[in-house]
Amino acid sequence: MVDRDRDWEFHLRSLSASARDSNFSADPASDHNLLPSVRKLYELCKSEESEDLVTRVYPQINKIFQRLVSSVSQSRTSNGLIFLAILQFFLDFGEIVLHDADPSLRTFFRSCLSREFADPVVAKATLDFLNVNKKKILTSFSTLLPQFFPLLLKLIAWNGEKLEKSFLKVFPGLISPGSFLPLFPSLVDLPILVVALEKVERSTGPLIGSSIASIQKSTAPEMLFALMDEAYTGSTIGDGGGDSESEDSNAIDVADPVFFDILKDENDGLAERHWTSPGMAAALQAAINTPQSDRLKQALNMTPRILDLYFAIALRDVHNSLICALLPLIMTRNATIFPDKIFSYEVRKRLLEFMLAAFQRSPDFIALLKKPIMDRLAEAYDSAAKTELALQLCWAIGEHGGGGASHKDQARELFESLELLLYENLSSSRLGLRQESALSSEGANFRKSSQSRLLCFVVTAIAKLATYHRELLPRARVSLAKVARSRMSDARVWKRAHDYLGLMNEPAICLSVLGPSHGQMQNPGTVNWSEGGKKMIAHIPFYILGEQEGVHPSMIFRSQISSREEDESGL
Repeated sequence: MVDRDRDWEFHLRSLSASARDSNFSADPASDHNLLPSVRKLYELCKSEESEDLVTRVYPQINKIFQRLVSSVSQSRTSNGLIFLAILQFFLDFGEIVLHDADPSLRTFFRSCLSREFADPVVAKATLDFLNVNKKKILTSFSTLLPQFFPLLLKLIAWNGEKLEKSFLKVFPGLISPGSFLPLFPSLVDLPILVVALEKVERSTGPLIGSSIASIQKSTAPEMLFALMDEAYTGSTIGDGGGDSESEDSNAIDVADPVFFDILKDENDGLAERHWTSPGMAAALQAAINTPQSDRLKQALNMTPRILDLYFAIALRDVHNSLICALLPLIMTRNATIFPDKIFSYEVRKRLLEFMLAAFQRSPDFIALLKKPIMDRLAEAYDSAAKTELALQLCWAIGEHGGGGASHKDQARELFESLELLLYENLSSSRLGLRQESALSSEGANFRKSSQSRLLCFVVTAIAKLATYHRELLPRARVSLAKVARSRMSDARVWKRAHDYLGLMNEPAICLSVLGPSHGQMQNPGTVNWSEGGKKMIAHIPFYILGEQEGVHPSMIFRSQISSREEDESGL
């Protein structure tokens, strides 16, 4: 007991001295006794459970905190661990001393973490602090993490995979109605964030102790002069005269607004990121032309895993209105992803899987998002990524009946877009990817295969949509008949169209095979394929079997008609 009282008095005197000692007025963190004293006093208050001890310590702790805040911009010593120790005291004993920890937490993010996120010790301690206090922060300060998610993304982008597990535990707290949409492009652009941070380090020195905001202020005059130069001489900001062969000639331009949007510390809403801007174009070019750093490689590995968690939370917890608003962003960003082959494949795979899962859960999204879907179909041949997106959208339109039976007008407009896409192919023998010059035979074969695969999906979507909305059947018959008579396309395409025309003459079987796969009422005469192995089915159009004798009809229908299996077969 005597030793404990002696320790208590010693650390309290040490804290009081630090709070008033002029030797440390400019930089309290330079006092090496300060952190041990704060931690020891916290432990004593915690173990004793004495409100009297807490009220005696609080004034000195609060005074130290205020001095740290006022001196952080001039400090040459790391303040992060002291800030976190004091914040832990505020969180645990705030109710006793009537201290609202919310302003203190926000001050830590703005004043300290924005300067020390690159310090691995502070970064780890911050994530540990957030995990230990996760429940209290999410209940009492629910807007804190969503507001500062850009800063936490900078922390994980710079410190890499060694902190990934701790970050993923904190990550659900970053998602709120106000941050859900802005968080998505920030996650997809995590590798771009690494490129930007590395540029700042090369340009201004170590990131520890410096604030990106100060860089923005320092470059404001240069931006003004550049704009004046452009107005009077006609040269552009991105011209970059002089030493064009310098090391940073392809690096991101610090005067570009996209640069500051990527490096911001706080969530200020959903901002459009122009990938054609000089800064973004320079960053991508630099990433392509230079070897990837270890930090960038780790970001490329982490991003798909973080997206997995983001999408899982979205499907489980997020309101349908936000998911519906996210889908157009996904369609837009599908074609603008960091140019790394494996990374772009992994990210696009997750984007498309989430999009289809959202349509599966809420088919009416297809009708609500008719305009962006039609826009994406119109871009089907702009690039391979856009072709794949259009292919998946065609499948969703057919599978979910254009949004359902109550959306007949939207289904008709989607049907017209599918018709247009089909007729554009029938009227042209070229592939139409707008990059036709000097194609090798291998490239031409690949593109022809891609076109055939897309057309199979389009033909199937037309047939399924007309089966769902019977008023579209006459137009569907005309479209499919044109494909069936055409020999310009792949044989698999016109054979499929021919088979669908035959199916449409057998309404019961057509509804069973091409109708919706879920939520369907069993109409009289409709075939239930799940019972195909138990019951005899008569009046089957055997021409569909082709030359595949001995195979059950249900297997043939599903293998020939399911466009999802065509996706797996690589058509």
